[in-house]
Amino acid sequence: MVFPEYRPRRLRRTEALRSMIRETQLSASQLVYPLFVMPGKNKREEISSMPGVFRLSIDQLAAEAKDCLKLGVNSVILFGLPEKKDGVGSGAHAKDGIIQRAIRELKNKAPKLTVITDVCLCEYTDHGHCGCLIGNAVDNDATLEILAKIALSHAQAGADMVAPSDMMDGRVAEIRAALDENNFDMVPIMSYAVKYASAFYGPFRDAADCAPQFGDRRSYQMDPANSREAMREATLDVDEGADILMVKPAVSYLDIISKLRDEFDLPIAAYHVSGEYAMIKAAAANGWIDGDRVMAETLLSIRRAGADIIITYFAKDMARMLQDRK
Repeated sequence: MVFPEYRPRRLRRTEALRSMIRETQLSASQLVYPLFVMPGKNKREEISSMPGVFRLSIDQLAAEAKDCLKLGVNSVILFGLPEKKDGVGSGAHAKDGIIQRAIRELKNKAPKLTVITDVCLCEYTDHGHCGCLIGNAVDNDATLEILAKIALSHAQAGADMVAPSDMMDGRVAEIRAALDENNFDMVPIMSYAVKYASAFYGPFRDAADCAPQFGDRRSYQMDPANSREAMREATLDVDEGADILMVKPAVSYLDIISKLRDEFDLPIAAYHVSGEYAMIKAAAANGWIDGDRVMAETLLSIRRAGADIIITYFAKDMARMLQDRK
């Protein structure tokens, strides 16, 4: 197969030919849209570092959910901003907590929507870390019981799936046991199995008001330099009962997504994070790039690397583009 007998350009000549042999497909059903839920009523606040993304009060969620469903985006993941915070994040597992009420609202008003919940403490602790503390250090084992309570409270409120993002050792097993013991054995766990201590999370921390008040999260989130460790983390979560493995962030870790895809037969998710989103938005606003094309190319690259599911703030925009192409 050498030139001139073989000419690869033959199959690139028209859009019909290109679409016929396209190896990677992207659909709205593979996208998950993050929602930030805030206290109050009739509130819709745009996040300055994430143009087009909003904090919403619970009464605004139904309209957002229905908009997602119309576009074919069938899944959301919830992040909460509580009214009060404390040292152990007790609001995270309160029966009437912000996320518990949001779940009930969505399951009541948009029952066809798949509601995934982030399971972590950082948004609910006054210190901003993802676990309870002994001095200035996160106490891994003491945090596990709290994480299990959070996941169970979400399931009891009607969550379709829970997604622990804390990066504590052993949390998948603890959550699986709590769910199973309380007759929620059919609630799957999407584990943030490989979550790096990334500089790309800045806008999210503004959105969720969850920046650490001291230190950083490098003692529990992964070192960006490490690849083999990612395989160990993912293997542990598989052994503990994870149903879906997630890599976060996505674009700077396409190699990790690909390695997980080659190694495991579970579904692979990738979180296209706030900083990755904000950079595209900022460059597009300055006229430096074609924002829509870069959005589509970026999401396609995440799929091509091996992700079955993409959590992205572009979910609705990408879904609209896909509808327009039909």
